[in-house]
Amino acid sequence: MSRLPLLCLAAFLMSCGGASTEKSAEKAPAPPPEPVTGRYAMNQMYIAARAWAADLQPLTLVNVPLGKYPQKEGKSMAWQAVFVSPSQGKSRTYTYSAITLGDDVQQGISPGVAESFTAQATNQPFLLAAIRKDSDDAYQVAFKHSEEYRRKFPNIPINFRLEKVREFPDPAWRVYWGDSVTTSGFSVYVDCSTGEFLRTGR
Repeated sequence: MSRLPLLCLAAFLMSCGGASTEKSAEKAPAPPPEPVTGRYAMNQMYIAARAWAADLQPLTLVNVPLGKYPQKEGKSMAWQAVFVSPSQGKSRTYTYSAITLGDDVQQGISPGVAESFTAQATNQPFLLAAIRKDSDDAYQVAFKHSEEYRRKFPNIPINFRLEKVREFPDPAWRVYWGDSVTTSGFSVYVDCSTGEFLRTGR
């Protein structure tokens, strides 16, 4: 008996099996987007921003509220960082987003326009290596020191701001309750290098 028909049949079955596997792989749904920590988003933006300036330093990092995608224990769907280039005397804003929401929010990293920068008395650029404690670490510390406030105001959103202010030796996470820093009713400051509780405030 000739082996040619058998070989043809085997090849046909293998090709069918491969096609079936490819189709099932194509139909597998993509995993839903997940919120990320501030340090993760900062690292991604820092890598992209080095194409603009090799000597850049972070100035601020804030989470970006996205409506139905609330922050989750120190994680957010979007973050925004301002970097400073001392040699150029300029600053530039970068945004990281895990999702796309219309034309205003695009998934990935979006750079802003470079602007002139002069040193400020309120906050200063700092080294990326100073961020040893992440936003989710800061959240845990803030959660422990906000029990009374959370009990009185359980539905106020929690937001994050990282910067180097003259009051503290290291950059600090400001975990605050409210829609903005200026309207916040309560804040917890956490050292981003050691993770130590610093103080509470408005």
